[in-house]
Amino acid sequence: MASGPAPVKPAGAAPRHPARAAVRTLTAQGWPARIAAILVAAAILGPLAAVIRHAGGLSGLGSGDIDALWFTLWQAAVSAVLSCLLAVPVARALARRRFPGRGLLISLMGAPFILPTVVAAMGLVAVFGRRGMVNAGLEALGLPGVTVYGAQGVILAHVFLNLPLAVRMVLHGWQAVPSERLRLAAALGFGRAEVARHIERPMLRAVLPGAFLAIFLVCLTSFAIALTLGGGPRATTVELAIYQAFRFDADAGRAAALALVQIGVSVIALLASLALTAPPAFGAGLDRADAPPVRGARVKDALVLGAATLFLLLPLATILLRGLPALFDLPPSILRAAGTSVAIALGSTVLTLALALPLALAAPRARWAEVAGTLPMTASSLVLGTGLFLILRPFVNPVTLALPVTLLANALMSLPFALRLLMPEARALRADYDRLAASLGLRGLARLRLLDLPRLARPLGFSAGLAAAFSMGDLGVITLFSDGQRQTLPLALYQLMGAYRMDLAAAAACLLMALTFALFWAFDRIGQNADPR
Repeated sequence: MASGPAPVKPAGAAPRHPARAAVRTLTAQGWPARIAAILVAAAILGPLAAVIRHAGGLSGLGSGDIDALWFTLWQAAVSAVLSCLLAVPVARALARRRFPGRGLLISLMGAPFILPTVVAAMGLVAVFGRRGMVNAGLEALGLPGVTVYGAQGVILAHVFLNLPLAVRMVLHGWQAVPSERLRLAAALGFGRAEVARHIERPMLRAVLPGAFLAIFLVCLTSFAIALTLGGGPRATTVELAIYQAFRFDADAGRAAALALVQIGVSVIALLASLALTAPPAFGAGLDRADAPPVRGARVKDALVLGAATLFLLLPLATILLRGLPALFDLPPSILRAAGTSVAIALGSTVLTLALALPLALAAPRARWAEVAGTLPMTASSLVLGTGLFLILRPFVNPVTLALPVTLLANALMSLPFALRLLMPEARALRADYDRLAASLGLRGLARLRLLDLPRLARPLGFSAGLAAAFSMGDLGVITLFSDGQRQTLPLALYQLMGAYRMDLAAAAACLLMALTFALFWAFDRIGQNADPR
């Protein structure tokens, strides 16, 4: 029996799934990005407003606080200069040499960048400390020893952590030089002096200011290094002074004034980094990687790479050799702290991506989305924690919210990195697929599932790995809020170091390294496998 004609749906009839239709409409109109921008602005500007309101001006700062500001600026500048100067010969050697294991070496040299800072400090103590192998060698030669504490220790640790970043930035500059330029220089008989004058120096003038300012900004807000290796009137940073004002002096007004100073310095450095960074003007090439070989200097390049590898990997190897035998002797409290850190890292990673993805997709069309994602760079995690502490204190005991606040701060601090990784692919998506998606009627959640997420899988995985690694190693907000019962693994490790239980501390450092690198590798691998290309 033939069926009758299908009923005609009235023009004003409600859709079958109104909730799904509403989500599609909101997504199409860019509301996820607007909501993310509002949440980020509230989470950053609210604490900053609390800091400004409680600061009451800068009149309460003493001479010690001025000294802390001077040391913060001085050590950050010296650390950035040394990192950039040392990065140039290392990057040059990597750019002009091809050898088995080169890719693995580049990856291993980048390990300190995602290494928890408290682990880096412990590794440097093991190598350069009073009982470290460097002082043992100097003593055997009858030479005076060195100390890893104080200003020299802070600068050494910052160079250790940021040298890989500087090397990668300078190496990218070398790789951006078209091979045709190098072949033309070889055909014209250019020696090393002429190549340096006409090719290398213009590239370095374009790349090094950005590398310097990026590292300078990182060193301005480094707290864990100053906490473990600094201290004292001559090696106190603004971040460390904020912590001391809160934890030891119970002076919220002075802590807020110091946080205000830190905000001003960070904003100035951030604006300078945005204004002075310029791309090199070498033009385009044919993307051929077969640059002509460089004659001579092979021994020099080998020595440079060997010294850099030894400097970056020896502290990690020292921790592993000392900590692995005691790994199974860790008390249950350390394992609970490790579980807490992993839970915070996973939650922070989810929140970072939930904020970064809509902002990155909206950024090619809306400048405000990029601005919102950059807001967290105006404040360090400790300054953010100070503001949140001041906001929460009248209503609830901030200690009870130590872990949620740490999760939120970690996510916000990771947001600018994730946004920078996602935006180039988001711009490519808009340029390459917008017209096709519009012609197919692909929008909203369907476009997100079928087009955006698959094409962004690789930077999403890398961003998730970085967010998880940064969260695992954070030793900022938790130090303000923790009462000793709510611990993360970095805080537990720092307390073991303070109690001189160095074998257990080394074991905890091994566990922290293993979890950090495992999370980074897992998320990065997931992103690579999910990429359809």
